Amino acid sequence: MKKDTKIVTAGRKSQWTNGVVNPSVVRASTVVFNSVKEMNNALVNTHNGTMIYGRRGTTTAFAFCDAMTELEGGAGCALYPSGTAAITNAILSFVKSGDHILMVDSVYEPTRDYCDKILTNFGIETTYYDPLIGAGIDALIKENTKIVFLESPGSITMEVQDVPAIAEVAHQKGCIVMLDNTWGAGINFNPFDFGVDISIQAATKYIVGHSDVMLGTATAIQEYWPQLRDNSYLMGQCTSPDDIYLALRGVRTIGVRLKQHQQSAMKVANWLAERKEVSTILHPAFESCPGHEFFKRDFTGSNGLFSFVLNCGNKAAINALLDGMEHFKMGYSWGGFESLILAINNIGSIRTVTQWPHKHALIRLHIGLEDVDDLIADLEQGFERFNQVLAG
Repeated sequence: MKKDTKIVTAGRKSQWTNGVVNPSVVRASTVVFNSVKEMNNALVNTHNGTMIYGRRGTTTAFAFCDAMTELEGGAGCALYPSGTAAITNAILSFVKSGDHILMVDSVYEPTRDYCDKILTNFGIETTYYDPLIGAGIDALIKENTKIVFLESPGSITMEVQDVPAIAEVAHQKGCIVMLDNTWGAGINFNPFDFGVDISIQAATKYIVGHSDVMLGTATAIQEYWPQLRDNSYLMGQCTSPDDIYLALRGVRTIGVRLKQHQQSAMKVANWLAERKEVSTILHPAFESCPGHEFFKRDFTGSNGLFSFVLNCGNKAAINALLDGMEHFKMGYSWGGFESLILAINNIGSIRTVTQWPHKHALIRLHIGLEDVDDLIADLEQGFERFNQVLAG
């Protein structure tokens, strides 16, 4: 079955839909039983789609978990109230005091904070590594290394990792390979084809697609699925069926949305590449992006998120660029239908291992579903304000 067909059909088993097109929103805390036998049968079939208690999920959640597993692969999908919760609980499901984690240096900043401010208190050590290390990660793996964590591309600086090379070495040393696959969205990168053991997404982003739900997913291969599922449950992780329903709706259009995001982002990036104000385009589809060769080899497409580096670090000029935007609003998320812009002046402050090679500020864009010519006009006016400040 082709991916676009899976997007439409995934998670729509008759046991979830009951004869209608979409699974219903089933809200529940207590599930009641009419006999001891019925209750015992439910307990035996807890992991086969039988409801026993709201925190374990309702048919709405079961349908979405099925959909994510069909789209990404793996043996099962656990749900969390945010992408950060998915990352932190997936990690905590597999480590104990005395363990060691290898974490990519380009990782999402809250993941870094979790390692540095929470896991250290549990006696769990984190070592950061160059996102372009590839098979060289072998030199960093210790006897107590439990997890090798990847984020590819990095959601700010966009380095694309050599996932299969890292996974091969990690597996030789008995490590679990986890990937933040939010950029690939389970659509443009198939994690389990490249050696990933647990694929994590902030479904808040492209899965939901409408900037109105916080949601996280972690999909695992059979070897690690029972432990991920059970430990996440024990840590109290559960999600609202109303939010899950919106995520299911988002799944149905993710294929066409990503294609439009990609098309518009490529047009904007190519336009930016010709601007005198821009020194470097950090888009995985561009040769100027570190790890571009791995993107060409492993990904089937891109989306709306990329960055570029300015050729000037004048903060007043950068503020003038951002402050008057009509269609690009400033915000910390991405993946929705709207366009966003964010400036980061000091990438070095969120890295500990790799030297940031660029001198000036990075601008991250999410290209939404607006008319791309309107977006380019908005950026052009922003550069006019930028240059006016520089001109004095």
